[in-house]
Amino acid sequence: MAHAPQNPNSSLIAEPSHALAGRLRVPGDKSISHRALIFGALAVGETRITGLLEGEDVLATAQIMRQFGAEATRTGEGAWSVRGVGVGALREPAEALDFGNSGTGARLIMGLVAGHPITATFIGDASLSRRPMGRVIAPLTQMGAIFHAREGGRMPLTLTGARHTMPITYESPVASAQVKSAILLAGLNAPGITTVIEKVPTRDHTERMLRAFGAKVETESREDGAVAIHLTGQPELVPCPIVVPGDPSSAAFPVVAALIVPGSEITVEGITLNPHRAGLYTTLIEMGGDIEIMNQREEGGEPVADLRVRASELRGIEVPPERAASMIDEYPVLAVAAAFASGNTVMRGIHELRVKESDRIAATAAGLRVNGVKVHETEDSMTVEGRSGHVEGDGTVATHMDHRIAMSFVVLGLGAQRPVTIDDASMIATSFPDFAGLMRGLGATLAGQGQ
Repeated sequence: MAHAPQNPNSSLIAEPSHALAGRLRVPGDKSISHRALIFGALAVGETRITGLLEGEDVLATAQIMRQFGAEATRTGEGAWSVRGVGVGALREPAEALDFGNSGTGARLIMGLVAGHPITATFIGDASLSRRPMGRVIAPLTQMGAIFHAREGGRMPLTLTGARHTMPITYESPVASAQVKSAILLAGLNAPGITTVIEKVPTRDHTERMLRAFGAKVETESREDGAVAIHLTGQPELVPCPIVVPGDPSSAAFPVVAALIVPGSEITVEGITLNPHRAGLYTTLIEMGGDIEIMNQREEGGEPVADLRVRASELRGIEVPPERAASMIDEYPVLAVAAAFASGNTVMRGIHELRVKESDRIAATAAGLRVNGVKVHETEDSMTVEGRSGHVEGDGTVATHMDHRIAMSFVVLGLGAQRPVTIDDASMIATSFPDFAGLMRGLGATLAGQGQ
Protein backbone atom coordinates (compact mmCIF):
# COMPACT_ATOMS: atom_id res chain seq x y z
CA MET A 1 0.00 0.00 0.00
CA ALA A 2 1.44 3.39 -1.00
CA HIS A 3 2.04 6.12 1.56
CA ALA A 4 1.18 9.76 1.08
CA PRO A 5 4.31 11.83 0.57
CA GLN A 6 5.56 13.75 3.59
CA ASN A 7 6.57 16.61 1.30
CA PRO A 8 5.33 16.30 -2.29
CA ASN A 9 7.84 18.90 -3.46
CA SER A 10 10.75 16.76 -2.23
CA SER A 11 9.78 13.40 -3.71
CA LEU A 12 12.20 11.54 -5.98
CA ILE A 13 11.41 8.83 -8.53
CA ALA A 14 14.03 6.23 -9.43
CA GLU A 15 13.36 4.57 -12.78
CA PRO A 16 14.65 1.21 -14.05
CA SER A 17 18.16 1.90 -15.30
CA HIS A 18 20.36 0.93 -18.19
CA ALA A 19 23.86 -0.24 -17.26
CA LEU A 20 25.69 2.15 -14.94
CA ALA A 21 29.24 3.10 -15.91
CA GLY A 22 31.98 5.50 -14.89
CA ARG A 23 34.43 6.54 -12.20
CA LEU A 24 33.33 8.47 -9.16
CA ARG A 25 34.51 9.85 -5.86
CA VAL A 26 31.99 9.86 -3.05
CA PRO A 27 31.89 12.57 -0.36
CA GLY A 28 34.41 12.53 2.48
CA ASP A 29 33.79 10.17 5.37
CA LYS A 30 31.26 11.71 7.75
CA SER A 31 32.66 10.17 10.94
CA ILE A 32 36.18 11.39 10.16
CA SER A 33 34.94 14.83 9.05
CA HIS A 34 33.19 15.46 12.39
CA ARG A 35 36.28 14.39 14.33
CA ALA A 36 38.68 16.48 12.21
CA LEU A 37 36.76 19.65 13.05
CA ILE A 38 36.46 18.77 16.75
CA PHE A 39 40.12 17.85 17.27
CA GLY A 40 41.22 20.82 15.18
CA ALA A 41 39.30 23.03 17.62
CA LEU A 42 41.16 21.42 20.56
CA ALA A 43 44.65 21.78 19.07
CA VAL A 44 46.66 24.97 19.53
CA GLY A 45 47.41 26.38 16.08
CA GLU A 46 46.08 25.71 12.58
CA THR A 47 44.79 22.35 11.34
CA ARG A 48 44.31 22.04 7.58
CA ILE A 49 41.65 19.58 6.39
CA THR A 50 41.10 18.36 2.83
CA GLY A 51 38.25 16.20 1.54
CA LEU A 52 35.84 17.32 4.29
CA LEU A 53 32.24 16.22 3.79
CA GLU A 54 30.27 19.45 3.35
CA GLY A 55 26.87 18.01 4.21
CA GLU A 56 24.51 19.67 6.65
CA ASP A 57 25.52 17.48 9.61
CA VAL A 58 29.22 18.32 9.34
CA LEU A 59 28.59 22.01 8.64
CA ALA A 60 26.58 22.10 11.87
CA THR A 61 29.64 20.79 13.73
CA ALA A 62 31.81 23.49 12.10
CA GLN A 63 29.42 26.19 13.29
CA ILE A 64 29.37 24.75 16.82
CA MET A 65 33.19 24.79 16.96
CA ARG A 66 32.98 28.51 16.17
CA GLN A 67 30.56 28.93 19.07
CA PHE A 68 33.25 27.44 21.34
CA GLY A 69 35.75 30.06 20.19
CA ALA A 70 37.63 28.19 17.45
CA GLU A 71 38.00 29.53 13.91
CA ALA A 72 36.68 27.21 11.19
CA THR A 73 37.08 28.64 7.68
CA ARG A 74 36.33 27.10 4.30
CA THR A 75 39.26 27.73 1.96
CA GLY A 76 38.07 25.73 -1.07
CA GLU A 77 35.96 22.73 -2.06
CA GLY A 78 36.30 20.31 0.87
CA ALA A 79 39.25 22.36 2.16
CA TRP A 80 39.07 23.90 5.62
CA SER A 81 41.34 25.68 8.09
CA VAL A 82 40.65 25.27 11.81
CA ARG A 83 42.45 27.38 14.44
CA GLY A 84 41.93 25.74 17.80
CA VAL A 85 41.81 27.03 21.37
CA GLY A 86 43.42 24.11 23.21
CA VAL A 87 42.11 21.40 25.53
CA GLY A 88 40.34 22.99 28.49
CA ALA A 89 39.92 26.40 26.84
CA LEU A 90 36.48 26.16 25.19
CA ARG A 91 34.38 29.30 25.44
CA GLU A 92 30.87 28.92 26.82
CA PRO A 93 28.47 29.29 23.86
CA ALA A 94 26.12 32.28 23.99
CA GLU A 95 23.35 30.46 22.09
CA ALA A 96 22.00 26.91 21.85
CA LEU A 97 24.01 24.38 19.83
CA ASP A 98 21.87 23.29 16.86
CA PHE A 99 22.84 19.83 15.57
CA GLY A 100 20.08 19.51 12.97
CA ASN A 101 19.88 15.78 12.18
CA SER A 102 23.33 14.81 13.48
CA GLY A 103 23.39 12.15 16.19
CA THR A 104 27.17 11.77 15.78
CA GLY A 105 27.78 15.48 16.29
CA ALA A 106 25.46 15.67 19.30
CA ARG A 107 26.89 12.68 21.16
CA LEU A 108 30.56 13.50 20.51
CA ILE A 109 30.15 17.13 21.52
CA MET A 110 28.31 16.11 24.70
CA GLY A 111 31.60 14.43 25.62
CA LEU A 112 33.53 17.55 24.69
CA VAL A 113 31.35 19.84 26.83
CA ALA A 114 31.25 17.32 29.71
CA GLY A 115 35.01 17.75 30.16
CA HIS A 116 34.87 21.56 30.34
CA PRO A 117 33.38 23.77 33.10
CA ILE A 118 30.83 25.37 30.75
CA THR A 119 27.09 25.08 30.16
CA ALA A 120 25.50 24.46 26.75
CA THR A 121 22.03 23.66 25.44
CA PHE A 122 21.73 20.98 22.74
CA ILE A 123 18.90 21.17 20.18
CA GLY A 124 18.14 19.40 16.92
CA ASP A 125 15.43 18.56 14.41
CA ALA A 126 12.37 16.39 15.13
CA SER A 127 14.18 13.17 14.19
CA LEU A 128 17.21 13.87 16.39
CA SER A 129 14.98 14.93 19.27
CA ARG A 130 13.45 11.43 19.31
CA ARG A 131 16.81 9.65 19.59
CA PRO A 132 17.99 8.34 22.98
CA MET A 133 21.00 10.03 24.55
CA GLY A 134 20.97 8.05 27.80
CA ARG A 135 23.80 5.77 26.67
CA VAL A 136 26.08 8.84 26.60
CA ILE A 137 24.54 10.63 29.58
CA ALA A 138 25.27 7.71 31.97
CA PRO A 139 29.09 7.61 31.65
CA LEU A 140 29.45 11.38 31.31
CA THR A 141 27.49 11.83 34.54
CA GLN A 142 29.99 9.51 36.24
CA MET A 143 32.72 11.88 35.03
CA GLY A 144 31.05 14.83 36.77
CA ALA A 145 28.76 16.33 34.11
CA ILE A 146 25.21 17.42 34.97
CA PHE A 147 22.36 16.91 32.46
CA HIS A 148 18.85 18.33 32.32
CA ALA A 149 17.09 16.39 29.56
CA ARG A 150 13.61 15.50 28.37
CA GLU A 151 12.08 12.21 29.44
CA GLY A 152 14.14 9.27 28.27
CA GLY A 153 17.32 11.35 28.07
CA ARG A 154 16.19 13.07 24.89
CA MET A 155 16.95 16.48 23.41
CA PRO A 156 16.61 19.35 23.82
CA LEU A 157 18.86 19.13 26.86
CA THR A 158 21.18 21.35 28.85
CA LEU A 159 24.58 20.11 29.94
CA THR A 160 26.94 21.62 32.50
CA GLY A 161 30.42 20.19 32.24
CA ALA A 162 32.54 19.09 35.18
CA ARG A 163 34.71 21.66 36.97
CA HIS A 164 37.08 18.80 37.84
CA THR A 165 36.56 15.99 35.31
CA MET A 166 36.92 12.50 36.79
CA PRO A 167 38.74 9.83 34.77
CA ILE A 168 36.72 6.62 34.76
CA THR A 169 36.92 3.02 33.61
CA TYR A 170 33.73 2.27 31.69
CA GLU A 171 32.57 -1.02 30.20
CA SER A 172 30.19 -0.03 27.42
CA PRO A 173 26.93 -2.04 27.43
CA VAL A 174 26.37 -1.21 23.74
CA ALA A 175 28.68 -1.46 20.73
CA SER A 176 28.84 2.25 19.97
CA ALA A 177 31.78 4.27 18.67
CA GLN A 178 29.84 7.41 19.61
CA VAL A 179 29.68 6.40 23.30
CA LYS A 180 33.39 5.50 23.29
CA SER A 181 34.31 8.76 21.58
CA ALA A 182 32.21 10.89 23.95
CA ILE A 183 33.99 9.37 26.97
CA LEU A 184 37.44 9.86 25.41
CA LEU A 185 36.62 13.48 24.52
CA ALA A 186 35.57 14.14 28.12
CA GLY A 187 38.69 12.32 29.32
CA LEU A 188 40.95 14.72 27.43
CA ASN A 189 40.48 17.28 30.20
CA ALA A 190 40.65 14.75 33.09
CA PRO A 191 43.84 14.02 35.06
CA GLY A 192 45.06 10.44 34.91
CA ILE A 193 43.85 7.69 32.59
CA THR A 194 40.35 7.25 31.18
CA THR A 195 39.56 3.70 30.00
CA VAL A 196 36.73 2.41 27.80
CA ILE A 197 36.21 -1.36 27.55
CA GLU A 198 34.34 -2.66 24.51
CA LYS A 199 33.04 -6.22 24.35
CA VAL A 200 32.69 -5.76 20.57
CA PRO A 201 35.30 -3.47 18.98
CA THR A 202 33.82 -0.49 17.12
CA ARG A 203 35.20 1.93 14.55
CA ASP A 204 38.46 3.43 15.80
CA HIS A 205 38.61 6.79 14.00
CA THR A 206 38.76 8.68 17.32
CA GLU A 207 41.75 6.72 18.60
CA ARG A 208 43.62 7.04 15.29
CA MET A 209 43.04 10.78 15.09
CA LEU A 210 43.86 11.43 18.75
CA ARG A 211 47.25 9.80 18.18
CA ALA A 212 47.79 11.90 15.06
CA PHE A 213 47.16 15.05 17.14
CA GLY A 214 49.66 13.94 19.78
CA ALA A 215 47.55 12.30 22.50
CA LYS A 216 48.68 9.09 24.19
CA VAL A 217 46.10 6.40 23.40
CA GLU A 218 46.82 2.72 23.99
CA THR A 219 44.64 -0.14 22.78
CA GLU A 220 44.77 -3.43 24.68
CA SER A 221 43.26 -6.65 23.28
CA ARG A 222 42.00 -8.96 26.01
CA GLU A 223 41.77 -12.74 26.04
CA ASP A 224 37.95 -12.68 26.09
CA GLY A 225 37.89 -10.71 22.81
CA ALA A 226 37.18 -7.38 24.50
CA VAL A 227 39.26 -4.30 23.78
CA ALA A 228 40.37 -1.71 26.36
CA ILE A 229 41.24 1.82 25.18
CA HIS A 230 43.37 3.85 27.60
CA LEU A 231 43.65 7.64 27.16
CA THR A 232 46.16 9.70 29.15
CA GLY A 233 44.40 12.95 30.02
CA GLN A 234 45.36 16.60 29.63
CA PRO A 235 47.57 16.29 26.54
CA GLU A 236 48.59 19.29 24.50
CA LEU A 237 47.15 18.52 21.09
CA VAL A 238 49.21 19.73 18.15
CA PRO A 239 47.77 20.50 14.70
CA CYS A 240 48.27 18.00 11.90
CA PRO A 241 47.00 17.89 8.31
CA ILE A 242 43.96 15.66 7.87
CA VAL A 243 43.03 14.04 4.54
CA VAL A 244 39.44 12.79 4.80
CA PRO A 245 38.98 9.63 2.68
CA GLY A 246 35.74 8.74 0.90
CA ASP A 247 32.89 7.53 3.09
CA PRO A 248 32.28 3.75 2.76
CA SER A 249 28.69 4.26 3.93
CA SER A 250 28.08 6.70 1.05
CA ALA A 251 29.94 4.48 -1.44
CA ALA A 252 27.56 1.65 -0.50
CA PHE A 253 24.77 3.14 -2.63
CA PRO A 254 26.52 3.31 -6.03
CA VAL A 255 28.27 0.00 -5.26
CA VAL A 256 25.00 -1.88 -4.65
CA ALA A 257 23.39 -0.13 -7.63
CA ALA A 258 26.19 -1.38 -9.89
CA LEU A 259 25.84 -4.93 -8.52
CA ILE A 260 22.09 -5.13 -9.22
CA VAL A 261 21.74 -3.23 -12.53
CA PRO A 262 22.69 -5.65 -15.35
CA GLY A 263 25.77 -4.77 -17.39
CA SER A 264 27.08 -2.18 -14.95
CA GLU A 265 30.75 -1.50 -14.21
CA ILE A 266 31.92 1.39 -12.04
CA THR A 267 35.04 2.39 -10.10
CA VAL A 268 34.75 4.15 -6.75
CA GLU A 269 37.93 6.03 -5.89
CA GLY A 270 39.59 6.60 -2.53
CA ILE A 271 37.30 5.19 0.16
CA THR A 272 38.45 4.14 3.62
CA LEU A 273 38.48 0.39 4.16
CA ASN A 274 39.15 0.68 7.89
CA PRO A 275 38.44 -2.89 9.13
CA HIS A 276 35.88 -1.50 11.56
CA ARG A 277 33.92 -0.03 8.61
CA ALA A 278 34.29 -2.59 5.81
CA GLY A 279 31.72 -5.19 6.89
CA LEU A 280 29.33 -4.43 4.02
CA TYR A 281 31.98 -5.05 1.38
CA THR A 282 33.02 -8.33 2.99
CA THR A 283 29.34 -9.35 3.01
CA LEU A 284 28.67 -8.36 -0.62
CA ILE A 285 31.73 -10.33 -1.77
CA GLU A 286 30.47 -13.37 0.19
CA MET A 287 27.14 -12.96 -1.65
CA GLY A 288 28.97 -13.27 -4.97
CA GLY A 289 29.49 -9.58 -5.65
CA ASP A 290 32.27 -8.82 -8.14
CA ILE A 291 34.16 -6.18 -6.13
CA GLU A 292 37.87 -5.75 -6.83
CA ILE A 293 39.93 -3.87 -4.23
CA MET A 294 42.67 -1.87 -5.98
CA ASN A 295 45.42 0.65 -5.21
CA GLN A 296 45.50 0.03 -1.46
CA ARG A 297 47.30 2.77 0.47
CA GLU A 298 47.25 4.77 3.71
CA GLU A 299 46.10 8.39 3.97
CA GLY A 300 45.87 10.33 7.23
CA GLY A 301 46.31 7.15 9.28
CA GLU A 302 43.40 5.41 7.51
CA PRO A 303 43.62 2.47 5.07
CA VAL A 304 42.27 3.62 1.68
CA ALA A 305 41.55 1.83 -1.63
CA ASP A 306 39.67 2.04 -4.92
CA LEU A 307 36.84 -0.40 -5.74
CA ARG A 308 35.96 -1.77 -9.19
CA VAL A 309 32.40 -3.11 -9.13
CA ARG A 310 30.65 -5.15 -11.81
CA ALA A 311 27.04 -6.36 -12.02
CA SER A 312 26.71 -9.76 -10.36
CA GLU A 313 24.27 -12.56 -9.62
CA LEU A 314 24.00 -12.36 -5.85
CA ARG A 315 23.05 -15.18 -3.51
CA GLY A 316 21.51 -14.95 -0.05
CA ILE A 317 23.68 -15.63 3.00
CA GLU A 318 23.49 -15.48 6.78
CA VAL A 319 25.37 -12.38 7.91
CA PRO A 320 27.41 -13.06 11.09
CA PRO A 321 25.90 -10.98 13.94
CA GLU A 322 29.37 -10.03 15.18
CA ARG A 323 29.83 -8.12 11.91
CA ALA A 324 27.02 -5.70 12.75
CA ALA A 325 29.21 -3.06 14.42
CA SER A 326 31.32 -2.71 11.24
CA MET A 327 28.32 -2.12 8.97
CA ILE A 328 25.45 -0.93 11.14
CA ASP A 329 24.57 1.99 8.82
CA GLU A 330 24.62 -0.21 5.72
CA TYR A 331 21.90 -2.75 6.56
CA PRO A 332 19.13 -0.91 4.65
CA VAL A 333 21.11 -0.94 1.40
CA LEU A 334 22.28 -4.52 2.11
CA ALA A 335 18.59 -5.46 2.38
CA VAL A 336 18.09 -3.95 -1.08
CA ALA A 337 20.94 -6.08 -2.45
CA ALA A 338 19.37 -9.09 -0.70
CA ALA A 339 16.07 -8.44 -2.49
CA PHE A 340 17.83 -9.02 -5.83
CA ALA A 341 19.73 -12.11 -4.63
CA SER A 342 18.65 -15.73 -5.00
CA GLY A 343 17.61 -17.31 -1.69
CA ASN A 344 17.20 -15.72 1.72
CA THR A 345 19.54 -13.28 3.44
CA VAL A 346 19.42 -13.36 7.24
CA MET A 347 20.62 -10.37 9.28
CA ARG A 348 20.79 -10.82 13.06
CA GLY A 349 22.09 -8.76 15.95
CA ILE A 350 20.84 -5.50 14.44
CA HIS A 351 18.71 -4.11 17.28
CA GLU A 352 20.74 -0.88 17.11
CA LEU A 353 18.85 -0.09 13.87
CA ARG A 354 15.68 0.45 15.92
CA VAL A 355 17.11 3.70 17.37
CA LYS A 356 18.77 5.33 14.36
CA GLU A 357 17.35 8.35 12.45
CA SER A 358 14.28 6.15 12.10
CA ASP A 359 13.44 2.59 13.15
CA ARG A 360 15.49 1.31 10.23
CA ILE A 361 14.34 -2.29 10.52
CA ALA A 362 10.68 -1.27 10.27
CA ALA A 363 11.30 1.35 7.58
CA THR A 364 13.41 -1.00 5.45
CA ALA A 365 10.92 -3.86 5.76
CA ALA A 366 7.99 -1.59 4.86
CA GLY A 367 9.83 -0.20 1.83
CA LEU A 368 10.67 -3.68 0.56
CA ARG A 369 7.12 -4.98 1.06
CA VAL A 370 5.52 -2.09 -0.82
CA ASN A 371 7.77 -3.04 -3.75
CA GLY A 372 6.86 -6.73 -3.77
CA VAL A 373 9.60 -8.23 -1.58
CA LYS A 374 8.81 -10.51 1.38
CA VAL A 375 10.54 -9.65 4.66
CA HIS A 376 10.39 -11.24 8.11
CA GLU A 377 11.49 -9.13 11.06
CA THR A 378 12.01 -9.61 14.78
CA GLU A 379 13.17 -7.12 17.39
CA ASP A 380 16.81 -7.57 16.33
CA SER A 381 16.75 -9.39 12.98
CA MET A 382 15.52 -9.17 9.41
CA THR A 383 15.24 -11.91 6.79
CA VAL A 384 14.80 -10.89 3.15
CA GLU A 385 13.44 -13.38 0.61
CA GLY A 386 15.48 -12.79 -2.53
CA ARG A 387 13.73 -12.33 -5.88
CA SER A 388 16.63 -13.54 -8.06
CA GLY A 389 16.95 -10.19 -9.81
CA HIS A 390 13.23 -9.64 -10.43
CA VAL A 391 11.97 -7.01 -7.97
CA GLU A 392 8.59 -5.59 -8.96
CA GLY A 393 8.92 -1.99 -7.80
CA ASP A 394 6.01 0.47 -8.35
CA GLY A 395 5.82 1.37 -4.64
CA THR A 396 6.06 4.65 -2.75
CA VAL A 397 8.50 4.45 0.14
CA ALA A 398 8.09 6.42 3.38
CA THR A 399 11.55 7.59 4.45
CA HIS A 400 10.63 8.87 7.96
CA MET A 401 13.19 11.70 7.52
CA ASP A 402 16.01 9.14 7.20
CA HIS A 403 18.64 9.80 4.51
CA ARG A 404 19.86 6.19 4.33
CA ILE A 405 16.34 4.85 3.81
CA ALA A 406 15.85 7.38 1.00
CA MET A 407 19.09 6.50 -0.81
CA SER A 408 18.64 2.75 -0.34
CA PHE A 409 15.28 2.77 -2.10
CA VAL A 410 16.55 4.99 -4.90
CA VAL A 411 19.01 2.14 -5.52
CA LEU A 412 16.18 -0.42 -5.44
CA GLY A 413 14.27 1.60 -8.04
CA LEU A 414 17.22 1.55 -10.45
CA GLY A 415 17.23 -2.25 -10.46
CA ALA A 416 13.46 -2.87 -10.23
CA GLN A 417 11.02 -3.67 -13.02
CA ARG A 418 9.02 -0.47 -12.46
CA PRO A 419 9.82 2.94 -10.95
CA VAL A 420 10.05 3.47 -7.19
CA THR A 421 8.97 6.74 -5.56
CA ILE A 422 10.75 8.16 -2.50
CA ASP A 423 8.23 10.28 -0.61
CA ASP A 424 10.76 12.82 0.71
CA ALA A 425 14.39 12.99 -0.39
CA SER A 426 15.23 16.39 1.10
CA MET A 427 17.23 14.99 4.02
CA ILE A 428 19.74 13.23 1.73
CA ALA A 429 21.71 16.50 1.85
CA THR A 430 22.65 15.80 5.48
CA SER A 431 25.24 13.23 4.38
CA PHE A 432 25.47 13.13 0.56
CA PRO A 433 24.67 16.56 -0.94
CA ASP A 434 25.09 15.63 -4.64
CA PHE A 435 23.79 12.07 -4.47
CA ALA A 436 21.27 12.48 -7.29
CA GLY A 437 23.75 14.29 -9.54
CA LEU A 438 26.43 11.67 -8.98
CA MET A 439 24.03 8.81 -9.73
CA ARG A 440 22.79 10.57 -12.88
CA GLY A 441 26.44 10.89 -13.92
CA LEU A 442 26.67 7.09 -13.89
CA GLY A 443 23.57 6.81 -16.09
CA ALA A 444 20.73 6.61 -13.56
CA THR A 445 17.35 8.16 -14.39
CA LEU A 446 15.97 10.12 -11.45
CA ALA A 447 12.96 12.41 -11.63
CA GLY A 448 11.25 14.73 -9.15
CA GLN A 449 12.13 17.66 -6.96
CA GLY A 450 14.09 15.80 -4.26
CA GLN A 451 17.49 16.74 -5.69
